[in-house]
Amino acid sequence: MLKRVLPLLIIVGNSFFIQSQESVKKPFDIDVQYFYGNIAEHSKDIAHLITEHPKGLILSYNRKTYGLNEWERRYNYPDWGFSFLYQDFGNEFVGKNYSLFGHYSFYFLNRKLQFRIGQGIAYNTNPFDIDTNKKNNAFGSHLLSATYLLLNYKQQLTKQIHIQGGLTLTHYSNGNVRAPNSSLNTIAANIGLTYVPKDQEIPSYITLENKKYTEPLRYNFALRGGANESDRLGLGQHPFFVASAFVDKRISYKSTLQAGVDVFFARFLKEQIEFEAIAFPQFGTQGDEDWKRVGVFIGHELRFGRVAFVSQLGYYVYYPYDFEGRIYERIGLKRYFGDRFFGAVTVKAHGAKAEAVEFGIGYRL
Repeated sequence: MLKRVLPLLIIVGNSFFIQSQESVKKPFDIDVQYFYGNIAEHSKDIAHLITEHPKGLILSYNRKTYGLNEWERRYNYPDWGFSFLYQDFGNEFVGKNYSLFGHYSFYFLNRKLQFRIGQGIAYNTNPFDIDTNKKNNAFGSHLLSATYLLLNYKQQLTKQIHIQGGLTLTHYSNGNVRAPNSSLNTIAANIGLTYVPKDQEIPSYITLENKKYTEPLRYNFALRGGANESDRLGLGQHPFFVASAFVDKRISYKSTLQAGVDVFFARFLKEQIEFEAIAFPQFGTQGDEDWKRVGVFIGHELRFGRVAFVSQLGYYVYYPYDFEGRIYERIGLKRYFGDRFFGAVTVKAHGAKAEAVEFGIGYRL
């Protein structure tokens, strides 16, 4: 499920998440949470890796916002911060994960209900190895993309100590950078404490001026790239490139609509086509099929100042070789630099199957 959520690197994620406000001192708090749960069996291929209940700890640093930027007011003054997460999967073949995240926390119900999303990078202690660890088909590399979601109900015990409890969802995947990549998702219950330091200077909330905002149609060009690998072991990693052109229309401070065209150049498909033609003639692959694809897509950007969460749904109109179906999705983060240039880190997937982590740059006319 969460392969559709984009796996992203912590260094890039942090630069996207943080809106620099060095001239203003801001309060912070620190929380620690313990979680215990179950691995979701999203595929029969990982059934042998589910042997015990996974457990772990989350340690987080949270900076408060008070509306200095427009987006903070429109999202009810969220927190941003950093998290360290330790997870023991309870299986000798999977090992343990150590992760670093950048995160946002959003508040509801008079700030008692907290929803957090974190994105970062994880280190797995025991990935797949053809000689020593064939059973770990979940993680094909030490380094993984990591995502966690947290839903907490918080209650103040004292001015300095709060207690919270709720649900946690963790997801780890390498985005097919190296096979195998079945990934693991954990659903868990959590409980923890928050510490608020004494004698912090607490600013007043800046209230929202409810003004409408729109922009005319804008034309965009983007180039994305990276490296990935076929699910068929032994075919190696290969570079890929994606050229995109699209039009967008910003309809409010928060929302931008998109529609456009993608052209895909994925070298791993060329290797897979040639391999299947020889090794699996029963599939009907001839070996000379075109490995390029063309898709059309519609999309949406959820804006947080200069940062945007991107979600797109596409359909291949040129599809000479059948690979994972004609429908694809792209989800990730985008950062605007001025009014024209942007960078992005996204995950392209087909349903629950990730194809690639894309690193992109673009220009907006």
